[in-house]
Amino acid sequence: MRKKQRNRIVSFWLLAVFCLNLCACSGVKNDCPYQDFIVVDVFDYSANYQGIQSGWFGEVVRKKFNMELNIIAPNITRGGDTLFEVRAAAGNLGDLIICKGVNGQLQDLVNAGLIYNMEDDLQDKDIMRYREAIENLNSCVGQDGIYAIPSQVSANGPNVPSEGNEPVYGPYIRWDLYKELGYPEVNTLEELLPVLKEMQERHPTAENGAKTYGFSFFKDWDDNMMNAVKQPCCMYGYDEYGVVLAKADGSDYQSIIEDDSVYVRMLRFFYEANQMGLIDPKSVNQNYEQCFEKYKEGQIFFSPWPWLGKSAFNTISNVEQGKGFMMAPVQDMQIYSYGCYPYGNQDSIIAVGSQCADPKRLVDFIDWLYSEEGIMINGASLSGAAAGPEGLTWEMREDGPYLTEFGREALMNGGDIEVPEEYGGGTWESGVSALNYKAVVQCEKSERGFHYYYELWDSVRALDTSALVEDWREKMGADTTMEYLRKNNMLLVAPGMLYTASVETAEQTTIRYQCKRAIQDYSWEMVFAPDSQRFEELLDEMQATVKSYGYDVILEYDMTHAKAKTQF
Repeated sequence: MRKKQRNRIVSFWLLAVFCLNLCACSGVKNDCPYQDFIVVDVFDYSANYQGIQSGWFGEVVRKKFNMELNIIAPNITRGGDTLFEVRAAAGNLGDLIICKGVNGQLQDLVNAGLIYNMEDDLQDKDIMRYREAIENLNSCVGQDGIYAIPSQVSANGPNVPSEGNEPVYGPYIRWDLYKELGYPEVNTLEELLPVLKEMQERHPTAENGAKTYGFSFFKDWDDNMMNAVKQPCCMYGYDEYGVVLAKADGSDYQSIIEDDSVYVRMLRFFYEANQMGLIDPKSVNQNYEQCFEKYKEGQIFFSPWPWLGKSAFNTISNVEQGKGFMMAPVQDMQIYSYGCYPYGNQDSIIAVGSQCADPKRLVDFIDWLYSEEGIMINGASLSGAAAGPEGLTWEMREDGPYLTEFGREALMNGGDIEVPEEYGGGTWESGVSALNYKAVVQCEKSERGFHYYYELWDSVRALDTSALVEDWREKMGADTTMEYLRKNNMLLVAPGMLYTASVETAEQTTIRYQCKRAIQDYSWEMVFAPDSQRFEELLDEMQATVKSYGYDVILEYDMTHAKAKTQF
């Protein structure tokens, strides 16, 4: 009996240990089947953070997959291309790769043996409900298999705007200060400068004692041009295709370096802004996170994106006091809107590296990113995005999804709220996914029939009755920004059509690298030029320099493909 009793005790403790291990590896919904802990190197062109993913998202990944994400972010330094080339030459970009898949780049990665073929591992996965988009992307590789998955897939048609209540770009200003000035009429973006200057004169310092500015920039996202200068081009209906700016409706195509291009117009715009003392002088040396913090502290009055100014400053407390960022009524604007991508967005793709020690686990992780749970959790942010973990930030009721009290604080009040320890601890803001990767478009719906992005929920729209929003609605005559833009014919939708460009030659790639570095450097110098004479000299030098590098070669390539992509 004693032996049997002893065996029962041993069995009990073995079962207890097994259950403890299982619980320690339990995910948000599913138990973790992976026994060995691994650290995954993520080479991520989209990331604005470098290092180990911490906080609540890191905890979800650890519990569901028994792994940790080590983010390698080319955006953090200006040596992104060099970092890519060094790692590619070594034969190992990373275990998980988030990068561009256009212009033959995916084909190059596959030909170089840097990408794992996921085809066998994906056959029975839920992600294959996007089979058409996945097969379309991989059809251009030239080899059988599935090597990458496109981002921002959608079940909607290409002419449906992919955004939610807010467009991607727009002239967002401190609406409370605009109201204080009496809502002055603004016919062009240039006419916004004296408005911002008067705001600065009335409020020269923020509550933290720091100086205020109209604008603050960072270099993290500079590519073919200075990113901060490109953003207002999108407010006039243009977006970049290499060194070409193409209008959303296919009516115009411009070389960015020409005197009359909208890019040069915006260089002049920011030069004038700097002459007026409206540009943060630390813009040259700061990164995205440092810039975001200044918006959060109320030091900056203009935001080119809703998810910067509004996310940082429009806390519950501020908006209830009538303070915050809202879109300004610039009369000649035509906001660029991205149509939905039935075949996904191939500008951003996700893949598994060929040297990954456990590729099947990362295939499972990618599959999860495209599940309802993964989209809600990975797509969560500070505001205007997906809602996060069900049960923590939101819950389903009979009439649809609702934010919890914690969710309201986390998503609508700046993200400083502490996350419960069982979800990883730390603040909500510090735990947001650093992948910066969107599996589906903002307007997409889950299989349960609700939008992934919580700002589109009826329950959340009913909450949006702050003094700030009510004043904006009364003045603008619309409930949401997208409604205002549609009513006033200020939205240009670029259909989300699939187009695959020919592969760049080695010569074109070399020329592009030289040209874009020169355009970036000269653009920054021009914005901060001491006077108009020096501005014009720098413009002449930039044009001459890039042409000497062979600019016309990549201009012809980009112009050909920009037209082919947008002629519909």
